[in-house]
Amino acid sequence: MIADLSPADLDAFIARARADFDAFKARGLKLDMTRGKPSPEQLDFSEGMLALPGNRDHTTDAGEDARNYGGLQGILEVRKLFAGPLGVKPENVVVGGNASLAMMHDVIVWALLKGVPGSERPWGKESEIAFICPAPGYDRHFAILEEYGIRMIPVRLTGEGPDMDEVERLVRDPAVKGIWCVPKYSNPTAECYSDETIRRLAKMETGAPDFRLFWDNAYVLHHLTENRREILNIVEECAAAGNPDRAFVFASTSKMTLAGAGLAFFASSDANVKWQMARASKQTIGPDKLNQLRHVRFLKDEAGLVAHMDKHRISLAPKFKAVTDALQARLGDTGAATWIVPEGGYFVSVDLLPGAASRTVALAKEAGLALTPAGATWPYGKDPEDSNLRLAPSFPTLADVKTAAEGIAICMALACAEVEKAKRLEKAA
Repeated sequence: MIADLSPADLDAFIARARADFDAFKARGLKLDMTRGKPSPEQLDFSEGMLALPGNRDHTTDAGEDARNYGGLQGILEVRKLFAGPLGVKPENVVVGGNASLAMMHDVIVWALLKGVPGSERPWGKESEIAFICPAPGYDRHFAILEEYGIRMIPVRLTGEGPDMDEVERLVRDPAVKGIWCVPKYSNPTAECYSDETIRRLAKMETGAPDFRLFWDNAYVLHHLTENRREILNIVEECAAAGNPDRAFVFASTSKMTLAGAGLAFFASSDANVKWQMARASKQTIGPDKLNQLRHVRFLKDEAGLVAHMDKHRISLAPKFKAVTDALQARLGDTGAATWIVPEGGYFVSVDLLPGAASRTVALAKEAGLALTPAGATWPYGKDPEDSNLRLAPSFPTLADVKTAAEGIAICMALACAEVEKAKRLEKAA
């Protein structure tokens, strides 16, 4: 354990870590582990979509011409295909463009301008509004709130979802209008919300009658093992608790098919779907139904969707193992870092000694490794302990991931040892 080393042994540890760092730096590498993008191999899994739906194949099951305007909610066969994973009936699914983030952004803006079902007034006319932001979390969720001046309240994740005692305390305030949730294989911690957490979110008493769960089920089918984790159905739980309109559910195929040409989804109660479509009808005359048809022709049915996602699992799992193996080899017995071995999702979240995250990023940059900035996983980019880092191994090749993971682990070990020494010097001063 680094904290238990004698001064001489700590100096020796730092010297070894520095030598390893210098040797790695001398290799002159340029590797990027910043964002969770699908790799070229993963995109190739859906290459066949580019020839679909095919010449003269433009008629939906309902006999509609997918080339034309209309069909605001999305074609029925797509809604049927994804209703199961989303946990609702097909009539409670709205199909959007390629980005669920765009649908989340629009829902926030529409809530500010119009309110949501159950609102007394538009959110933007409240004296103050706030959102609970489980952290570490998704930086782009936080960016939307910051863009529109919505106050963010961080709440720590527990390994089974957010600290519910704290969430239940905070939602008594009528100014708190929502909470971001990535309930399955969370970004970046990869944890799954427990049954208890989901039930408490569904039934908790809120000060705002129009409080919403922004349920970003981005990784609903993104398993990394054959143990396909399942979580409770939030729409059903909210309905059972007497809060049928509480959950706004979002998802997309961005990391399933073609990231730049996928489908996004909004799913919720009858009232919420009606509200969403009323707003969207002023924005568009209809979505890209040919792309929707292309997805149906390619994936065919839910079994085809699962088989397709198995290809992603087989591609991604060795990369994630390479990262966690490198962390274990370099940091496993140091007490300087903790992490979860992900069963799904797109990231490896690492918690280092307080103060070591930004130093790790700086060392990595010096060594030719690009990492997500320290603090990115917290609201306003401010990690109170400067300890969390999000690693994204999906895009590089497996060989590059192995190399990068080795370098990152070296940087983490050196940064943590330097922080420990600095703490001791400060204490002695």
